[in-house]
Amino acid sequence: MKKSCIAMLLAGGQGSRLYALTQNVAKPSVPFGGKYRIIDFPLSNCANSGIDTVGVLTQYKPLQLNSYIGTGQPWDLDVSDGGVYILPPYLGAHEQGSWFTGTANAIFQNLAFIENYDPDNVLILSGDHIYKMDYADMLREHLEHDAALTIAVQQVSLEEATRMGIMNVGDNGYVCEFEEKPKHPKSDLASMGIYIFNWQKLRKYLIEDDADPNSSKDFGKNIIPNMLNNGEKLWPYRFKGYWRDVGTITSLWDANMDMLSTTLINLYDPDWPISSRSPVCPPHYTGKDAEIIHSIVTEGCEIEGHVENSVLSPSVRVGKGAKVLYSVLMPGATVEPGAVVEYAIVGENSTIKAGAHVGTEPDGSEGWGVATCGPDVTIPAGAVVPAAAMIYSGEEV
Repeated sequence: MKKSCIAMLLAGGQGSRLYALTQNVAKPSVPFGGKYRIIDFPLSNCANSGIDTVGVLTQYKPLQLNSYIGTGQPWDLDVSDGGVYILPPYLGAHEQGSWFTGTANAIFQNLAFIENYDPDNVLILSGDHIYKMDYADMLREHLEHDAALTIAVQQVSLEEATRMGIMNVGDNGYVCEFEEKPKHPKSDLASMGIYIFNWQKLRKYLIEDDADPNSSKDFGKNIIPNMLNNGEKLWPYRFKGYWRDVGTITSLWDANMDMLSTTLINLYDPDWPISSRSPVCPPHYTGKDAEIIHSIVTEGCEIEGHVENSVLSPSVRVGKGAKVLYSVLMPGATVEPGAVVEYAIVGENSTIKAGAHVGTEPDGSEGWGVATCGPDVTIPAGAVVPAAAMIYSGEEV
């Protein structure tokens, strides 16, 4: 069962900043880009990178996520000598047990799973990022620089750097300092929350961290600073492709709008497919008066109205005379005749009744294209907006 590298995917987040969309599902289960769910991206990256053993650490509302992943077949991860495994918190016979109390604790609770494969290296991933990355390239740099830990980083603006974990690099190219949300950043290299650890080093630091009653059990707050303080080699892997953390409503909407541009992230690359467990639906249908402009429309959709600069998930319905503008409609959403939805996210199986108006164009956005301004309104899953109602920013359904 010896493996060169296995992946551990942290997918248990409640997603409190996405709460309108995560009341009943974990954040990695949230629909994205019409055809996908957020977790499809790290799982596809693993499969495309040749990493065939993935532990998925679940915690909050795991049922839909567990069912969605199944045996891992859509991502070619249903292999006999590896595969994808759901790893929830558990209660031992002689232990108190607990929920995962931090990112490091989540991995610590699964030491036995990792040891079963005796890997040389362990890849730690987050379940709420949208990106395409060849982890094999990152692993290659990790080995070439004899690193105890390699951290994926991306250049950001200095303004953005004040909201992120920043890696400062010494003259030798290795990380010499880590700053969490610095007021005056010394560097523009932001951590992406993607790590490759030498397994024996990681095991040592996790055991020591678990024994520390004052630790937050977190990689950024505890494990990485402890490794730096002990003089371990930490290498920054500079990633230059598309990457978004979709942990907020605004970032989720922005990333969906990015899907309308093939220059930002190419989903049509046959050499790096993003796979998903797609529902069985008929082809999408457009009526004689339908108008679809610069939008993603997936299987099972029935379009009778006007759709522009929007992302429509499977089985969405847009009635006659209805308008959907700069919006994200999740699976099963219905916009009845004459209703208007603009600059909004509409949750799964929600209904916008006839004549209702949801959302409004941001001030000063005339001539605006697909850019980053965020949605005006988010409609929770299963909600019903009454006929002729008007729902604008800050109002609740």
